Amino acid sequence: MKVTDHIAKAKNSLFSFEILPPLRGHDIKDIFYTLDPLMEFNPPFIDVTYHREEFVYVEKENGLLQRRTISRRPGTVGICAAIMNKYGIDAVPHLICGGFNRQMTENALIDLNFLGIDNVLVLRGDPLKSEKSFFAQKDGHQYAVELVEQVQNLNNGKYLDNTFEQKDSPLFDFCIGIAGYPEKHFEAPNMESDLFFLKKKVETGGNYIVTQMFFDNQKYFSFVKKCRSEGISVPIIPGIKPITSKKQLNSLPSRFYLNIPHELVKEIEKAKDKKIVSHIGIEWAIQQSKELKDSGVEVIHYYTMDKPENIYKIVQAVY
Repeated sequence: MKVTDHIAKAKNSLFSFEILPPLRGHDIKDIFYTLDPLMEFNPPFIDVTYHREEFVYVEKENGLLQRRTISRRPGTVGICAAIMNKYGIDAVPHLICGGFNRQMTENALIDLNFLGIDNVLVLRGDPLKSEKSFFAQKDGHQYAVELVEQVQNLNNGKYLDNTFEQKDSPLFDFCIGIAGYPEKHFEAPNMESDLFFLKKKVETGGNYIVTQMFFDNQKYFSFVKKCRSEGISVPIIPGIKPITSKKQLNSLPSRFYLNIPHELVKEIEKAKDKKIVSHIGIEWAIQQSKELKDSGVEVIHYYTMDKPENIYKIVQAVY
């Protein structure tokens, strides 16, 4: 079922969450370990992130360096299929620009459609660690809106190979999720510019928006208000993540370009150990969630970051 259909049928705020694929060498049991406790709350859908390849340099016997490509986490197609098979709930794979050309993307979408997966979350993705800026794969997409367009083209029966006859084409009907940034994307010069391109993604085919994490609900409420004033009417799902360590007071703002409220920072800095920090982060996320739920949001989306026990405590207190 489509994410938008789940939202339309719901009488109350829904709960969803996002998981990371296991590290290379691990197996599907690690995914089930994360999911099993959270199944108690009947999430209608689960997102599975995609992590692009990395390059490492290995010294050869002659002293020269050889560049090798490695994937630290597996792709999402098989994981989504396993989740749907075991739990009977919808899985939402993340689809990114980085590391894919258009033909690879089309092949992945064909596989997802074959497996009965109705939803994709479309993202540009991060640059490689060795790159300061994002660079598209040859014959790939530089921007998320271009990837949205390719998915929507398939929904309309338009393949890359225009000799592929319509009568032979499988039917696609993907529900397309896109990303939104309550504190703007770090590459956008201002919020107005960011909203302009967000609206363009919606007009191209985006059916719902999932936000970057935030720690001040007023940032989300203001973002929604601005979106509505720009004519963006699709559901806007808030993304929540609890802080779990003091280190994140610096790493989260630098990596995700967001603000952490001073009150939360003060409480975490006073904490004497990691357990207390985690408790503070969970309690903050609980209060965020309760306020968001009371405001009538359609879904609250949680970033687990391989810590399902923290999300369990939050959802148990809220739902």
